[in-house]
This record gives sequence, C-alpha cells and structure tokens, in this order.
Amino acid sequence: MLTDENESYEAVRRLTGGAALAQALDVTDPDSWIDLDFEVRELAWQRPELFHSKASPSGRRMNRGPDPSMPTVTWSQTPGDAELAVALCHPDGRIREAALDHAEKRPDLLALVVIRCADWVGPVRERARALLAETSPHRLATHTALILRIGRRSRGGFAQDLLTGALRAGPAAQTEALLDSDDRDTARLAHRVALERRLLPAARLARTAARHRDVVVQDLCAEAAVATLREGTTIDEFTEVVVPLLGSRQPRVRAAGVTALRRTGRHSDAQPYLTDRSAVVRACARWVLRQGGTDPAPLYRALCANPAARPAAAVGLGECGVREDADLIRTLLVHPAPSVRACAVAGLRALDAVRVDDVRPLLDDPSAAVVRQATTALLPSADRVPQELLRGLLTEDRPRHQRVAAIRLLRAVGIYASRIPGARW
Repeated sequence: MLTDENESYEAVRRLTGGAALAQALDVTDPDSWIDLDFEVRELAWQRPELFHSKASPSGRRMNRGPDPSMPTVTWSQTPGDAELAVALCHPDGRIREAALDHAEKRPDLLALVVIRCADWVGPVRERARALLAETSPHRLATHTALILRIGRRSRGGFAQDLLTGALRAGPAAQTEALLDSDDRDTARLAHRVALERRLLPAARLARTAARHRDVVVQDLCAEAAVATLREGTTIDEFTEVVVPLLGSRQPRVRAAGVTALRRTGRHSDAQPYLTDRSAVVRACARWVLRQGGTDPAPLYRALCANPAARPAAAVGLGECGVREDADLIRTLLVHPAPSVRACAVAGLRALDAVRVDDVRPLLDDPSAAVVRQATTALLPSADRVPQELLRGLLTEDRPRHQRVAAIRLLRAVGIYASRIPGARW
C-alpha cells in the first residue's frame, strides 16, 4: 500500500495536507469529503504509477483474468489518518476494503466510511455498512449533512435510513440540536422528525414558520402550528400562534395564518387580508369570510371607492367579481396613485375584461410597475397596438421601462428592434 517513502504518498499527501488531516479539510463541510474522494480517485486514474501497492506493484491497473485468486493488501506499518484517508478513496476496491479494517477506531474518518456505504463494489459497501451500523447515534448525527447528500446516490439509502431511525429513537436533544442547522436538508429532516415526535410547542412552530429561510420548513411548521388550533382558542394561544403567522413576510405562511382564523372562529378578522399583496393570501381571506357567511365582493366594491390606502382592492375585485364590476375597475386606470393604476390593470386581467383602448395609454405611464402590468395585459392583443406608438417608445429619450415594453410587444408580433432604424437593442 502507500508508504511515506515513495513518491505516491508525497503527491497525494498534498491533497490532505499531510498528517494533520483535520487542518487540511473543513471537516464540517460534507462537500470537502466528497471532493477528497473524487480528487484522490482522479489522481489515481490519471497517474497510476504514483499509487504503488501490493495489489499492483508496478502501479499499472490490474488485468483481472480468469484466475479467481486475488492478491491481499497489507501495510508494513499502521497507516496514519492521511494515508488511510487516501486509501479509503482509492479506485481499487480491494484497497478501499482493506482500509476499512483500520478505520473502525478512527473517528476522524467516519465521513469516508459514510461515503463507502454507497460504494459501487459490494464487499466494500457491506464492510462500510457493518462499521456504520456499530456507530453511536451521536456520531452519526454529526455527519447528518453528508449522510443526506450520499443518500441521493443509487446505493445511498442505508446510511440515511440508519440516521433517521437513530433520530427517531434517540434523545430529543439530539434532534433539537439539528433544527438550527445551516444545511437545508439537515434542517428539513430534523423538523420532520421533531414533528413526528411532537417535540416542538405550537408557539415555537409558529415562530419558526414565520422566520425560517427555507420554504419547506416554513410549510411544515405552519401546517403543524395551525393543526394545534381549535375554536375557542385563548387570547394567549392566538397571540403566540396565529399572530406570528399573520405577520410573516412569506405569503404561504401568512396564508396559513389566515386559514387559522377559521379554525379559531375569527372569520371576520380575515377582512384586512382581502387586499394582501399576495394572491394566495387574498384567496384564503375570501374563503375564510365565505365560511363565516360573508360575501367578499361587496367589501371589495366598497374599498374601490377609496383605493389609495388599499390598492389591491381592484385586483381582489377582479378575482372574485362579475363582469359588471369591470366598469368600476376601469375608473381606477386614471387614479393619481401608481399602485392603484397598476392594480386596476391586474384586476381587469383577472376579470378577463381588458380592452386595448383603455390600457394602451398606460404604456406611456411614468411608473414602471404600471407599464409592466399594461404590457402583460396587452401581449395577447399585441397586433392591435399601433406600431407607430411602439416605435415612438423606442427613442433614447424614453425611460427604459417604456422601451422594454415596446420591445416585448413588437416581438409578440414578430418584429425585432434590430430591424428598426435607430433602435439600440
């Protein structure tokens, strides 16, 4: 096998930084271990002469003929961590298998044992799995991120199943320690197990849903928090669970909070969310109000009478109104507030009541948000927008958002700006 004296160990030792393996690798980063496995194997295939061994004294790749006998792999002395790490990544399966016999009492190399559990060589894979099965749950948990990455491989399910079983049966503190992990997959698994074991109170679930950066964790915690509620919820429970959900910046979490209003019997509290900036939250608010016996359409019509404070009222009316409501929404196309004009266009689109002559003047609007909405509304009828108007929007003195709108509409009818004299696109 590799020895300190030959050229091969000196070459590969640079991959691991010599004997101080922990100093050469970020041992907490699963990608570091995966990269090490790949880099050693690449070097061995590119320069096999560097990897002398009893299995291949010349360094050449083995020619496996009909002789079933296989040479053994031995070390003249106990290998150090760095040499053993290289051996665990060697392209020759016999060397990897022999290295596993020395890895049992090397906790710093457990990550490579995890990788070998998905090895493509059966004996190596089985030996690594036997070692991992004897590992304490605490040590397994320290490599959760790596185990979950290896679990994506075709033979990687063993370590993942072992870890999941250990978390389900182990101490609660072991699972809770992984909840705040920076690794996305680790946090997801920890929260799933914690929810199965009912380790988290509803208030913590609500806070996590409102603040966590991962959408899967948000959904898991929001769903679980809402499931704990019932009609007759106390003020304290409402404040600890529903209020954080309603105050979240994430639309799906706010939608869960609005839905929770029905479970707590507070249907009328959904009214402010009729004009939420998110369509899914508005839809949930309408559903909750209907469950409480209130039709949201008249509420939207009343809000459209003074939409400056609630611009999304026009969108909401378009989402649930009738064709006759289009006239009310059209009056808002000339509202002085840009947000109201933009929402009015979106409301007409939702109601499928866009008229080219009404929306076309908004292509010249100073607000980029209004022009974007107008462009999207006009795209299905781009052939009905005068090309002279669009060409006029392409001049250099026009704001960029107006020029972009003209380009989009011209392309919708097969005309490209490169064919237009003076257009810089």
